[in-house]
Amino acid sequence: MTTTTSHTPEPDGLEGPAEAPVRPARLIQNEVTTEIPVHLLFRDEPDPVAVPLRPTVVARRQGTGEQPRVRRPMQAKPRPELRADPELVERPARVLPGAVGLIAGMCAVAGALVTSWWAGVLPPAAAHALGFPAVAGAGLGPAQWAAYTGAGALGLFGFGGLARGRTGGAWVLGMFGRYRGTVRRTGLLWVNPLLLRRRVDVRLRHWRSEPMQAADGSGVALRAVVLVVWRVRDTARATLAVDDHESYLRECVEAALARVPVEMPGASRGAVEASGDALTRLVVRDAGAVGLEVFSVRPLRVEYAPEVAAAMNRRRIAVLDAQNRATVLTSVVDSVEDTVTRLTTRGLVDLDDYERKALVKDLTVAFCSGRGDTAG
Repeated sequence: MTTTTSHTPEPDGLEGPAEAPVRPARLIQNEVTTEIPVHLLFRDEPDPVAVPLRPTVVARRQGTGEQPRVRRPMQAKPRPELRADPELVERPARVLPGAVGLIAGMCAVAGALVTSWWAGVLPPAAAHALGFPAVAGAGLGPAQWAAYTGAGALGLFGFGGLARGRTGGAWVLGMFGRYRGTVRRTGLLWVNPLLLRRRVDVRLRHWRSEPMQAADGSGVALRAVVLVVWRVRDTARATLAVDDHESYLRECVEAALARVPVEMPGASRGAVEASGDALTRLVVRDAGAVGLEVFSVRPLRVEYAPEVAAAMNRRRIAVLDAQNRATVLTSVVDSVEDTVTRLTTRGLVDLDDYERKALVKDLTVAFCSGRGDTAG
């Protein structure tokens, strides 16, 4: 009897007993391509490897044919640089020595006297004192009036153009709305009287501000009084680029205080210096565009704003009280430890654990009570 045994061929040419299927690794998978093995999320590594950041890929929607979009990280736009009119730059004005104006004025006076003698309106005594010959006057005719007009115009131009230049001051000249130059010379000068003059102080100046709004690193509202040391470097821009350069400087300081945290006087010296340097850099950049040179911006007095002053004072008192309590507790523990150590070391008492704990408790209460009475 022959037994026929059916043999089932192994699929794909595999022979032998069937092996148990391998369990696939558990993965966390999103809609695009990112796959993170679960065991990697909880692996402890002593020195983790830094992973470079890549642009975020936003998955496409199913069935729309939309291509994946790459979302680039947002970058802050650079702040535009303040620039004034490039043609508005200080340059020296054309002026003459004051002697020229004096000579022109004296000539005008002499011409008026001669015209008066010529017209016969000059008193004989004055004519004799001036050395004029006594002649009959020709009267006031068109020629005499023209001579008077010329002498008057020469006198106005001669005496009207005299100006006194002072040390630390300058004149900004303009005509019909156009800049004509700056006068930094000192002494008696003659300037065209048709030009508009604006006095500008170019000395080193300091400005103590009124209390301005500020904030510390935690965002607590403060009131700060700052000292600004500055001067006018370019008179043309300081006068013509802005309406009022002093008001502009004040607003620049307020804007800097709104951006830079100010430290309280109790902070470290390095933090206070860093705050002042940051304020100075911001104000220098903004004020330099209008011809102002700022040397330093330093907080003089910093205090809490009225709306938070009471709360911050209570907080400060609580912190000081906690520090005082910690100091007292440390001192009491040290005293108790020293007392118990001396008693046991010298053999004055022989204590077991229970008695030692009781002694420590009694000494702690006694020392704390004694310090409380002393503080009271």
